[in-house]
Amino acid sequence: MGIAERIPVIDVDTHIIEPYDLWTSRMSAKWGDRIPHVVWSDEQKQDIWLSGDRLVGLGAWAAHAGSEYWAPDFTPRWEEAAPETVDPKRRLAMMDDYGVRTQLLYGNVLPLGSHAFDRGSGAGDELEFFLEVVRAYNDFLVDYASTDPKRYVPMMALPFWDVGHSVAEMQRAAALGHRGIIFPQYPEAHGQPRLADRHWDRLWAAAQEAELSINFHIGSGGNPEIQILPEDAGRGPNDAVHVMTHFLDNARTIGTVACSGICHRFPRLKFVSVESGVGWVPFVLQALDWTWKNNIARKEYPQYLLPSEYFRRQMYACFFFESGAPLDAAIEIAGADSILYETDFPHPAAMAPGPTSTASTPKDYIERTLGHLPDETLRKILHDNAAALYRLD
Repeated sequence: MGIAERIPVIDVDTHIIEPYDLWTSRMSAKWGDRIPHVVWSDEQKQDIWLSGDRLVGLGAWAAHAGSEYWAPDFTPRWEEAAPETVDPKRRLAMMDDYGVRTQLLYGNVLPLGSHAFDRGSGAGDELEFFLEVVRAYNDFLVDYASTDPKRYVPMMALPFWDVGHSVAEMQRAAALGHRGIIFPQYPEAHGQPRLADRHWDRLWAAAQEAELSINFHIGSGGNPEIQILPEDAGRGPNDAVHVMTHFLDNARTIGTVACSGICHRFPRLKFVSVESGVGWVPFVLQALDWTWKNNIARKEYPQYLLPSEYFRRQMYACFFFESGAPLDAAIEIAGADSILYETDFPHPAAMAPGPTSTASTPKDYIERTLGHLPDETLRKILHDNAAALYRLD
C-alpha cells in the first residue's frame, strides 16, 4: 500500500479560481463598476479583473494545471481552463487521482491581489467598500467548500486596514467554517504599520484566542517587482528569478516574527510560511541564532527564547517540489513538527503534471521523495501537523 493510500494527505496550499460573478452577484449594486468584474483586454489578450478602472487581477491565469501554455503565458479565459481547476466537483475526483484527501483554499484576486484594491483607510466610503469585498470573498469560499466540507477548508481574508473590523470579520468567518487567516508580509505596502508594530497586538490576541493561525502566503505582501532581469535576458529566465525571490521573501517574514517579541507576547499563536519551500529554513534559523547570540540582543531581551526556538514552538513552513538533501535537512533541523505539505494546485509551479509541466502527481512525488522517512515522520508532515493546526477531523 502506498503512502498516500495509508495516510490521508492534507494539502495546505491550493487555489480556487474566482468565478467571474463572485463579487457582482454578492455586492450591493450601489458600488457600480467599482465592484470587481471581468472584461476582455485587447491589449493583454486575456480576461482581466477591474475595480472601476483599476486592474486588480487576471481572469484565469492561476488555472494553469493541465494547460498547454508555457509560463509566464497563462490561460486567457475561464472557458479554456481545465475543468478540474474551476469545477469543485471535478476537482474532488482529481484529488482522488492525486492521492490528496483535503485541500486548504486560497484565492488569487483576493487576498493575494489585495494591494490593488482601494485602500480601506477610512476616508470616504473606501473602508465600507472593502469590507463588502472581503465579506463577499469569504462567503464565496464557504459556498465553494460546501461541495464537500470535510475535504475543502476555506482560509479567510481580513480587512486589515482596520483592526476592529478585522477582529469582527475574523469571528464572523470562523463561525462560517474558515480555519486560518491569510495576512500580508508587508502591511506597510498598504499604508499600515509594519508587521512587528504593536498596532497589531489586538489582532494577534484575537487570533490566538480563536485558535486561528496567521498564514503568510508569498505574493500577498504588496505589489512585487515583476521585471527583474533585462528584457533581452528572456521572459522565461526572468520568470524563474521572479518566482524564486517570492519564495525567499518569506525568510524575512519569519525573521520578523521570530525576533520582534510577537511570539513572546502570544505564545500560543501559530504562524505559517506558505508556498515558500523549506530548504532555506535551516540556514535562516542558524543565521538568526548566531547573530542573536553575538550581539546585544541577549542583554536587551534576556526573557526571549532564541529565534529557532520560537520557530519550532510556533511556526511552520510548507514544501511542494523540493527533494534530497535540502528537504531532509529542513525536516531534521527545523523538526518534523514544523513542516507541512502542499501542492500549490493549480498554479504554474504546482505539483500537477501536464503538457508544460515536469511535475508528477503528488502521490508519486510523495512516494519517491519521502519514502525513506519513518512512518511517524510521514504522518506528521502529511497529516497530523496540519490536522492539529487547522483543527480538522
